[in-house]
Amino acid sequence: MNVVNVVPMTHTIPHFQVDEPHISVLAGEVVELMQPTGGVFLDVTLGAAGHTSALLDAGAASVIGIDRDPRALELARVRLETFGERALVRHSSFSKFGEVLDLLGIAQVDGILADLGVSSMQLDEAHRGMSFRSEGPLDMRMDTTRGETALGLIERVDDEELTEIILRLGEERRARRVARCIKQELEAGKLETTLDLRRAVVRAVGPARVNGVDPATKTFQALRMAVNRELFELEALLALAAERIRPGGRLAVISFHSLEDRMVKRALQDGPWESVTRKPVVAGERELVDNPRARSAKLRVARRVEVVR
Repeated sequence: MNVVNVVPMTHTIPHFQVDEPHISVLAGEVVELMQPTGGVFLDVTLGAAGHTSALLDAGAASVIGIDRDPRALELARVRLETFGERALVRHSSFSKFGEVLDLLGIAQVDGILADLGVSSMQLDEAHRGMSFRSEGPLDMRMDTTRGETALGLIERVDDEELTEIILRLGEERRARRVARCIKQELEAGKLETTLDLRRAVVRAVGPARVNGVDPATKTFQALRMAVNRELFELEALLALAAERIRPGGRLAVISFHSLEDRMVKRALQDGPWESVTRKPVVAGERELVDNPRARSAKLRVARRVEVVR
């Protein structure tokens, strides 16, 4: 791909409207820290293309956006039409972004962005099965065209494996009790929907909210992460980024819980990275009013340095 010349643009922090299908978290901070004046950038979690649009508006020569979610890709293509050939959209998991770049004939990019959160679109669509706010099938796949569903996972693993998933990925201290109740509901033929799963969790831990958080939140998070192999994807992304970002380029990762943030922090302390953000950047008061889901977001950015051998 030829990188076209782009006149540097003065940009302000984007202010997204709440009626958008998904409000991109920390979009202004991403633009400010990635410094997209010219160059080729990769958005490995394209979603509704909010971050990609912001990077292009700020002067990126081109952005390649990838996502596992076919529905998100449809929306992104429409939103990015005005950018023409400066925006490319591809269906892929971000652990395989190297294959996408190879097919495009691109060895290295000037920056990579990953927003690890589940999008509002995915949470709000009941048929995706990612939320207990409405009833839907126990699916939870980001890529609905392939892979094992949450129900399939629950059916396949034994009690010990299910306990480990809920404990490790959900950090649920009552994981053994939760796993046992889920399995009991499954064996009784009463586990088919998201509300069935929530009832099983409530039976195990009670209905009380802790700090305003629903008792089923941690279990749903754990199963979604297991279904989509999210920690594996992140590990692969961090390893590939060290190879496919040019020296001087930047990696920006937005995480939403401690497991992910710890992985990112450790990775950016090693290898060819120089920290741009000494501590994670979080959402300001104005953004939290528009988008309460941003409250747990943490943005870390690092610059790729030349490795002297």
